[in-house]
Amino acid sequence: MPPTAAVIRGVQKLVLYETRARYFLVGSNNAQTKHRVLKIDRTEPRDLVIIDDKHVYSQQEVRELLGRLDLGNRTKMGQKGSSGLSRAVSAYGIVGFVRFLEGYYIVLITKRRKMADIGGHSIYKIEDTNMIYIPNDSVRVTHPDEARYVRIFQNVDLSSNFYFSYSYDVSHSLQYNLTLLQSWSVCVESESGAAGRQDTFDIFEEEGLPTQVVHGLSHEPYSKYVWNLRLLEKVKEIVHPDWLLYIIHGFCGQSKLLIYGRPVYVTLIARRSSRFAGTRFLKRGANCEGDVANEVETEQIIHDASVMSLSAGSFSSCVQVRGSVPLHWSQDISTMMPKPPIRLDQADPFAHVAALHFDQMMQRFGSPIIILNLVKKREKRKHEKILSEELYRAITNLNQFLPPEHNIEYIAWDMARYTKSKLCNVLDRLSMIAESVVKRTGFFVNRPDFYCHSLRPDERWGDLGGTVTPNGRLQTGVLRTNCVDCLDRTNTAQFMVGKCALAYQLYALGMIDKPKLQFDTDCVRLFEELYEDHGDTLSLQYGGSQLVHRVKTYRKIAPWTQHSKDIMQTLSRYYSNAFSDADRQDAINLFLQVFQPSETKPHLWELPTDFYLHHSNTMTLPHHRHSYTHWWTGGVLTYLPLPFDEAQCEENMKKVSVKRVNRYEESTDIYTEFFKPYELTAFDDTFSISMTNSARDFMPKTVGLDPSPFTVRKPDESAKSVLGKSSKEEAVLQRKTAASAPPPPTEEQISSSSEDDSEDDREDDASASQRSTPIRLTETSHEDPGPQQRLPAARETYGLNLLASPPDEDILIYHSAPVSVFASDSIYEVCAPEVDVQSRNLFETHVQTARGWVRTLGQEDVLMYREYIRNRYM
Repeated sequence: MPPTAAVIRGVQKLVLYETRARYFLVGSNNAQTKHRVLKIDRTEPRDLVIIDDKHVYSQQEVRELLGRLDLGNRTKMGQKGSSGLSRAVSAYGIVGFVRFLEGYYIVLITKRRKMADIGGHSIYKIEDTNMIYIPNDSVRVTHPDEARYVRIFQNVDLSSNFYFSYSYDVSHSLQYNLTLLQSWSVCVESESGAAGRQDTFDIFEEEGLPTQVVHGLSHEPYSKYVWNLRLLEKVKEIVHPDWLLYIIHGFCGQSKLLIYGRPVYVTLIARRSSRFAGTRFLKRGANCEGDVANEVETEQIIHDASVMSLSAGSFSSCVQVRGSVPLHWSQDISTMMPKPPIRLDQADPFAHVAALHFDQMMQRFGSPIIILNLVKKREKRKHEKILSEELYRAITNLNQFLPPEHNIEYIAWDMARYTKSKLCNVLDRLSMIAESVVKRTGFFVNRPDFYCHSLRPDERWGDLGGTVTPNGRLQTGVLRTNCVDCLDRTNTAQFMVGKCALAYQLYALGMIDKPKLQFDTDCVRLFEELYEDHGDTLSLQYGGSQLVHRVKTYRKIAPWTQHSKDIMQTLSRYYSNAFSDADRQDAINLFLQVFQPSETKPHLWELPTDFYLHHSNTMTLPHHRHSYTHWWTGGVLTYLPLPFDEAQCEENMKKVSVKRVNRYEESTDIYTEFFKPYELTAFDDTFSISMTNSARDFMPKTVGLDPSPFTVRKPDESAKSVLGKSSKEEAVLQRKTAASAPPPPTEEQISSSSEDDSEDDREDDASASQRSTPIRLTETSHEDPGPQQRLPAARETYGLNLLASPPDEDILIYHSAPVSVFASDSIYEVCAPEVDVQSRNLFETHVQTARGWVRTLGQEDVLMYREYIRNRYM
């Protein structure tokens, strides 16, 4: 549906009628004055056949239609006494259509409960659903595994925290919806004028009240937060948009605040991402597209309920985000430990995954993106600190490609350590962070500043961030909070930011005289309870238990009975993670259609891992053993399986003749093969490449901890020094590495560094910045000496120097023999590739960069980088 169609959805009540050959789904609006009819064929055993005539029926026309259907089916079946059309079920919306190994099912919402009201638009929670098999039993083709798939699908409890609305887009923020509504209203007024306003529906016309136009919001949802999007894909282009009901998963709660009798609604909406969704230990980090686990967008909405209208009411909202650390990391749960060790699964020296993730955030929220990282910084044995170091390294790398005014801001604060300290107040420190964050991002208000802000000015109001418009204020940028699980610490930090934002929102709406709220007030108690319900719900969905540490825990005012509850929640979380998370993960994968059953592939329960389901662009290794060869084609080194396709080989031979072609039998892991050096000799206007070393030679044995080739290392940490590299060459290597490495971070770059950190903390941070490895390689080490010492030289074995040019008589003998059908097929002769001027200039630029002559990035470079990311990955 186009975004300019701001209407209330016309199908809010449904009745499903059935015959032996058809299902008839009759939908009507809330007043039952307008109806639509869907016809679903039941004679197809596998395909879904739906017919929508797109006609709007009146109540009388629907009755006549149903009467004709009843009479026609009764006459055909010869059942004069019984009805040919029976009523199957009443519903309030369609969740979607799903198929496993037999025919299609339709999932209907049979019970709902109103949870919130935003400007007269209701948000409902799904209370119960009904899953109905569409094909008739006479044409049903049974499959032995169908019932098991149905049970797995139904493990996703749709009656638990799934929400929808007929007239409000719950997948978008209030700022987006109201901005869209304002632009649509301006467009309608400018095009139709007074005549257009007379044609609109007036709900106060019969009562003789002043005219007030009420619009709903119905447009394309934000697919990231819609959980039934793939369940509706099959019918999206067939049926009228009124039938499409999009649901979100997360939390929705609303409380009423009375300010001297004036009603104010405080609403909290949490939208859980449907991408890379799952349970605690089975979904960690990020996938290849930049989607992170446990990503939740939390929005708090303040609404002056004395005026229930989106266009005339006063609204304010503030959005926060939580999500797992955007790296390739995981925890092995096979050890049955409460806290399995954290490991980095894939090396990402250029922060590719983090770049994709923050690119998504900037497209949705703008800048600044502020990261509040609450994981531990100081541990006796590295656990959480691994994520902190890698995340900081990734952000430092990304910021050098962004303009300074749009840099990603990074705040690292060890919340767990400060909680144990008796000298520090955790919530006071969080309050300071929250104040600075809200001032940077601002918040949304759909009303311009009141006159009371001039009568009672506050110094904090003047330097508030965001964007000021004639119609109010807009939030630009967002705070992204995370710890390891993004549950307990994250929820408390989000509450403190929300409390600070709440004070500014109430002040902006003229409810209080200064943007400051104190603890132990009714307003804050109500808000705290709302956030704790929000935290408990998200924790149950991701971790399997309610919150272990709450706001009262960090305030150190929790009652003694709370400790026993915390122990029970910890045990409950451990049990869920160890025994039930696998089944929940399978159910989520099946519900989101990440896995679609088929008779030609293994079943869901037979898969050893769901890694490839959530990483769509992952390269899989070949199943059979092949030989591989190096080909230099146009400046790109490729690995091609042997034997070559003749047409492809002929095309490659036209482009390039390789001086040496080395063929190696593939081992069990092709990434551990040691490929011998090869060379391209320079001719006239071409460039030369001599690969005599690999970057792996200069990396420590534990390269997985820090795979960046631009990190300063100690000379004795590189494998090259073990192999007898001279001190002069080591000094040259050290100077080159230091010249190409980025400057070390300063203390000012981390805005949340604690002033009372101990000296040990500073020493830990300094040692971490050196990226040193605890393993020292010495000459007496019994480790693998490397390929040069493990393989004997060809001269010693055969008495030949393979790098030297062969004698002329050998070349003549080679040419005289019918070795190949190609004109030039010598492994010694070289026809160097032709290189254009632009490529040579680019190569020269890289050479100058390697020498330390780096030019400053300009606006054109930044635009080129953004265009590359957009075209390549988005």
